[in-house]
Amino acid sequence: MVTLLWILAVILVVSGIFAIIRGQMLWGIVLIVVGLLVGPGGVSLFA
Repeated sequence: MVTLLWILAVILVVSGIFAIIRGQMLWGIVLIVVGLLVGPGGVSLFA
């Protein structure tokens, strides 16, 4: 489960970075924050 959360968090953060690069600032910030919350190092929503 921890590995799955790490993979999901990385995908969300990377997607957020690409969204910011494309000019979608708000969507990118939301994706990065959600990625940090889901990740095992953050405040995990599922644990």
